[in-house]
Amino acid sequence: MAPASEKSVLLLKPRGFCAGVVRAIDIVELALDTYGPPIYVRKEIVHNRHVVQSLAARGAVFVDEVDDVPAGQRLIYSAHGVAPSVRDAAANRGLRVIDATCPLVTKVHIEALRFARQRRTILLIGHANHDEVIGTLGEAPDNTIVISSPEDAATVEVPKGSVAYLTQTTLSIDEAAAIIRVLRSRFPGIEAPPAKDICYATENRQRAIKDIAPRADLLLVVGSQNSSNSQRMVEVGTASGVRGHLINDERDIEDAWLVGIRNVAVSAGASAPELLVERVVRHLRSAGFPNVQEVESVPENVHFPLPAALLGKPRLTPSAAVQ
Repeated sequence: MAPASEKSVLLLKPRGFCAGVVRAIDIVELALDTYGPPIYVRKEIVHNRHVVQSLAARGAVFVDEVDDVPAGQRLIYSAHGVAPSVRDAAANRGLRVIDATCPLVTKVHIEALRFARQRRTILLIGHANHDEVIGTLGEAPDNTIVISSPEDAATVEVPKGSVAYLTQTTLSIDEAAAIIRVLRSRFPGIEAPPAKDICYATENRQRAIKDIAPRADLLLVVGSQNSSNSQRMVEVGTASGVRGHLINDERDIEDAWLVGIRNVAVSAGASAPELLVERVVRHLRSAGFPNVQEVESVPENVHFPLPAALLGKPRLTPSAAVQ
């Protein structure tokens, strides 16, 4: 037990890679090992620049669109999923596709198709420009309206008929709940997904921040700026009364943030590698926070299988993507 006067790092658990991210990184690593470079990847495989740069150094080629891939080459879809139009374009170019879409995102796509077949208007709760929302919207574009805020929910106009809602998997739990409350008040018969769409990892990392908030003076979340779940973690901390910052790595930490601070809570978004967390902790130790205490809120032990194309290949450790 550290002395009361000793400055501490409260290292939150669970943190970092979720099962969908581990699976996506493994898929790219195994494809490179099995087939050799180049392996093309549409968009960022996960939203973390360190992971993307490391995979690119091994021969992964990241492209924005299917048209950027030479005909007949291998293409991996990112963990965020793609619209049917992307799948059609890949088929037309004769691309050999490996799908790294997170199974929890696939679940939302399936729900969108089911609601569309029922001729429901789908209110998709999420951030309109996020890759995941773009992919889900593409499943039923004529039936779907994106809702990004309680204000959107209060003013959206829908055609006559039944209504359903879905959510992006990486939203703030509280943010989504606020929007859903407005939708339920306006559309009492609105159909919900059979199981909640916000993923277990997003919920667990937000819960850990809420649990530690009474003890923390500062929150540092390791993650890239375009990582939705990482952004939401900082927002949850702020709503819980803790000043927070989203950092790519230890080089983003400003000395002024640490002035007058005794307890720094550290976590990482679901696409941030543990190696970066370790670097942040070392930096904080050198900055006068010698005591490091891991604080676990909820056990987490979820794994997703690899796609059939790579079954039987040796499974790599997730840290391989950032060494």
